[in-house]
Amino acid sequence: MIVQELHKIQQRHGFLPKDELHELSHRLGTPLYRLNEVASFFPHFRLEPGPKVEVLVCHDMACHLRGGELMREELQRQFPEGSRDVAVRPVSCLGRCDRAVAATVNGRLYVNCDAARLADTAKAIAAGTKPAHDRDDSQARHAPQPWLCDVYQGKPEYRAARAFLANADADGFAAQLKDSDLRGMGGAGVPAHQKWTDVRNTAGDQKFIVCNADESEPTTFKDRELLLRTPHLIVEGMILAGLFTGATRGYVYVRHEYHEQIEAVQHEIDRAEALGACGANVFNSGRPFFLEVFESPGGYICGEQSALIEAMEDRRAQPRNKPPQLETNGLYDKPTLVSNVETFAWVPSIAIHGGAWYRDLGRPGCRGARFFSICGDVRKPGAYEVPCGITLGELIDDFAGGMAGKLKAVALSGPSGGFVPATLPLAELSRGWQEKLPKSFVEKTLATKLPTYDIRDFPLDLQCSRDMGLMLGAGMMVYAEGSNMLDHALNCLEFFRNESCGKCVPCRIGTQKMVEIAASFRNQAASRAKPASWEPVIADLAQAMELTSICGLGVVAPKPLTSVLKYFPEDVASFARS
Repeated sequence: MIVQELHKIQQRHGFLPKDELHELSHRLGTPLYRLNEVASFFPHFRLEPGPKVEVLVCHDMACHLRGGELMREELQRQFPEGSRDVAVRPVSCLGRCDRAVAATVNGRLYVNCDAARLADTAKAIAAGTKPAHDRDDSQARHAPQPWLCDVYQGKPEYRAARAFLANADADGFAAQLKDSDLRGMGGAGVPAHQKWTDVRNTAGDQKFIVCNADESEPTTFKDRELLLRTPHLIVEGMILAGLFTGATRGYVYVRHEYHEQIEAVQHEIDRAEALGACGANVFNSGRPFFLEVFESPGGYICGEQSALIEAMEDRRAQPRNKPPQLETNGLYDKPTLVSNVETFAWVPSIAIHGGAWYRDLGRPGCRGARFFSICGDVRKPGAYEVPCGITLGELIDDFAGGMAGKLKAVALSGPSGGFVPATLPLAELSRGWQEKLPKSFVEKTLATKLPTYDIRDFPLDLQCSRDMGLMLGAGMMVYAEGSNMLDHALNCLEFFRNESCGKCVPCRIGTQKMVEIAASFRNQAASRAKPASWEPVIADLAQAMELTSICGLGVVAPKPLTSVLKYFPEDVASFARS
């Protein structure tokens, strides 16, 4: 594979030397332009030597809130552009939003950073000495409470895979999966049994299972904890998927910044092979299922499942037009099941306890349980396993330690869903939501006799959120009073602009235009632009992006700005760059 070979070259040299690319081209029989086509697209690859010391400071949502941009500017004053030894640059989300500010120094991760610590570290490395501060992701927090999803409580036995082979009842397994109402946990929420059955029923001489562990969206880091703490669940979930669908090979596609997670998954795959749980002859059944880790070359767009497949096929990670779907024409044009880390992690418990067990974990009127990551102005940011239907207020108070200040706004789906105010006009909710939601949620809202909805009462359930017309993701960002939402909207718009793959012209140009418009509002000292006069233009641009974008990035990219104009006009009016 081109991507994996490029990884090896860069690990040896720190970049991709031309002579190495020529040698690789000759060895693979691949034209040089194909290698450059791939290498030039992904942010992880370098075509030129880097500085002696490179400091990359995250500038996305949580780190922006904690002063990441100011920290980077301070470091750039100490190490100005053109410095011989040290270069300081921004970087997209590193997946440590619960420990902001996050940064890397020559690829080594540092969390809870401050400018002085990073400067001392950079100077020490430049001087060839050991840094005084040398803590990295090994300081990852592990929740003390056991997780319901871990049926083995940390002592994996692969009982679910053994039972599947012993019972030889694929239809019964499918029925349990359907009864559980397990959904895809990557955002779309497609019923798992539907995708799994589609791949199983599709004829093919070869099929693939792919675990999407790219997780590059700001505020979302729950897969990070599952990969690190329960890799055996992901591995067994994929084995079960392979046995059920008839696939013979699986890949865990992990973002390259997750060093510890890659090591944990690879260790578990090796252990599973030694146990006979995967490999050429799964538990002496005569059925093969090989597993390996595929390290991502970077880029938020790789979280889109067809773009991920393109990257695995050694092409630029640009989403595919649909149809056909991946379930029939996926990796190498073969039937392919792509599911999220958490989806696979729940399957062993469902296989052992039954579908009804998982379904009944939810609050009345809701089904199942899931993980949410929450960060921002809460006292205990982290990833938490909760029943579906728990309210946002309960997640904040009972799990995340309560607010650090008075609640002003929440991003319910990272940057993708825009910002929702603490009190939302009832008129903004979808028509007929009262008839669709569980009575307990509706009665509590209507009992106040107010024309507003307290967002703390919002039930964290995918179907409920859709019925209300709100977007719920796996990661949430909470903002307290004092935050200017236009500033944070511009930060999100810059993220989407930077991460657009460029395939769709309206998305490529539209994301840049959104940044320019928001920046003109923010810099009122230099611009007389009135936000109200721009609203029709923004609405037209957002509609064009939604209608013409191949993937979801172009659809959601305008939401940070449109939501701020709707719900936080005072922040737009009052903000002026100092």
